[in-house]
Amino acid sequence: IMNVEHEINLLVQEIRRLGTKGKYYADGQVSVKFGVLFADEKCANLFEALVGTLKAAKRRKIVTYQGELLLQGVHDNVDIVLLQD
Repeated sequence: IMNVEHEINLLVQEIRRLGTKGKYYADGQVSVKFGVLFADEKCANLFEALVGTLKAAKRRKIVTYQGELLLQGVHDNVDIVLLQD
């Protein structure tokens, strides 16, 4: 099993790769739509459980997003915001 810290670090890298900086937030935080993350082939291969990794990252205040559980399709337009660089 992969360790959670490692998964979160990978997630942060992928959000940086796929996201846009400061489009919505004055302080220049990077954000990416859940659908973009979910549909990305590299992410699909990297993360066993993308939603689980997102939840763990949210608990650690590394990312934030609206709602509790993100579902593909339903929540494709939810912004996942990177809180720390």
